[in-house]
Amino acid sequence: MAGFDVLKNDLLLRAARGERVERPPIWVMRQAGRYLPEYHQAKGDNDFFTCCRSPEIASTLTLQPIDRYNGLIDAAIIFSDILVIPQAMGMTVEMLDKKGPHFPNPLKSPTDGQYEQLMERRVDVAQELDYVYQAITMTRHKLKGRVPLYGFCGAPWTLLCYMVEGGGSKLFVQVKTWIYKYPMQSKKLLQKIAELCVEYLALQVKAGAQIIQVFDSWAAELSPASFKEFSLPYLRYISQNLPLRLEEFRLKSVPMVVFAKGAWHALDDLCGSGYQVVGLDWLQDPAEAVQKARGRVVLQGNADPGVLYGDKEAITAVVQDMVQGFAGGKQGWIANLGHGVTPFVDPDNLKFFFEEIHRLTEAESRPSTAM
Repeated sequence: MAGFDVLKNDLLLRAARGERVERPPIWVMRQAGRYLPEYHQAKGDNDFFTCCRSPEIASTLTLQPIDRYNGLIDAAIIFSDILVIPQAMGMTVEMLDKKGPHFPNPLKSPTDGQYEQLMERRVDVAQELDYVYQAITMTRHKLKGRVPLYGFCGAPWTLLCYMVEGGGSKLFVQVKTWIYKYPMQSKKLLQKIAELCVEYLALQVKAGAQIIQVFDSWAAELSPASFKEFSLPYLRYISQNLPLRLEEFRLKSVPMVVFAKGAWHALDDLCGSGYQVVGLDWLQDPAEAVQKARGRVVLQGNADPGVLYGDKEAITAVVQDMVQGFAGGKQGWIANLGHGVTPFVDPDNLKFFFEEIHRLTEAESRPSTAM
């Protein structure tokens, strides 16, 4: 990774390592995206996955929030998608306007022919996803050390959901059929995905990613017992094996973040799952999460993204509650939303959200003048 500029703002990496910091670092999930007018200009007529596969476009989109919110946020996250792994495995994935991701030919059963092909196929993620690594390296150069860069992947459980359901779902009938009717075959596929995730993340770090996050977006669809069986073991596999793979590449380990949306019941397990940072969604109370974490990990989150549709008073109130819940955030907290920025958000409202975190955490640092 020689040739990259020295990192000028290492606040987030220090916080992720559990160090005491001068203020909590800030970034938000989906900070590069369609809520920004400049996103649509840069995207042009290209479809979503074409943007992901173009290192130049992906790099440009990654940098847009860094430029717009200059000095307010402390990390960039590479513009990509969790579903590039199923694509690398040979499945077709489309992004349909106003519908989202769509698999024209999802997995039907372990005997559908496609399952056997997926399990037997040797997937070369170095070759298949080279465009992601090119985008990461390009972005690191363009950042010139302003902030660190996140890489990421989807968690095995969440990727299995998409591969079986064929897209988003309300009932998750197909994937529930798989885990309860074909549990062994489901676990074999989850393990294969986990192994690909390790290699994919390691190659992202080799390309220049300085911190990585694993997104388990559909964790809420599992019961506590099922989460322990069909998600947690594979999250742990990634956290245990990524550092080993980086060691084989002669690279230093990087901070690892896990975000299991909706798995509030599993916070204690996640704090012991080998990740340095655990992301929280907006359904968890910050003060209660801090108590459960007991200093074992850094927490990331967790404002309701919906507050960005509100007025400034509402945003201030949410930030105040969050800052108080995380005890001012000088140690053990990375400020974020509880999920990604949603469509139609006013970018100025997000700017105000960032500004309020700065203002209120700086106020926490100032000594009281009361007599």
